[in-house]
Amino acid sequence: MTDYTGYGLTRARARSYPVLLGQVMFLVAVALGFLALGAYLGRDLAVGTARVISFVGLGMLLVASFGGERFRIGSFAMGWLFATALAIGSGLGRVLAYLVENDPTVVTQAAGATALIVVGMGAARFFLSKDLARWMRPLSLIVFAACVGTVVWTLAAGTVPVVVSLLIYGLSAALIVVDFNYLRRHGTEDDTVWLATGIFVSIVNIFLSLLNLLSND
Repeated sequence: MTDYTGYGLTRARARSYPVLLGQVMFLVAVALGFLALGAYLGRDLAVGTARVISFVGLGMLLVASFGGERFRIGSFAMGWLFATALAIGSGLGRVLAYLVENDPTVVTQAAGATALIVVGMGAARFFLSKDLARWMRPLSLIVFAACVGTVVWTLAAGTVPVVVSLLIYGLSAALIVVDFNYLRRHGTEDDTVWLATGIFVSIVNIFLSLLNLLSND
């Protein structure tokens, strides 16, 4: 008798993956919208206030990472992600407003390049047959630390050393590949919010790194 069990599971996963991917990327898009709204609202904030709000946003990311299921699954977790994005955007608003006013081409180029990188890293999952799940936690911790350092350094000094920007860029791009790989192989609806959070953080890191690299040209 022919065993069709594995074939059935493969087809079920193939059907569900596009749905899960759509849910994750929708949440990422909404979070980026809140980031943009926060940047607009925070464009005239005092430097000290912007720093405080940035630390609040980073603290919210930390809580989401270690706060348990409530911050990873469900409507509360989604609201937490959007509020976090709003806080981070508000903290970065002053810096982004300065760049838009004085060098808008850099902002446009960084945004376009970030979008292309995310699409490219998402496509790369199809060429990787290996399960990369074991790399998720160490890379996530490193990228989170990079996000903290990037935001703080941007607020304090305006620019980040090129070598640091390149390192953050590479690690964040790698984490996007790992996140998509995990979603394809192991993802369920319970994973959508926390995977969206990880991809959102990686996108912010890549965008800020590119801003720094392009502005230093």
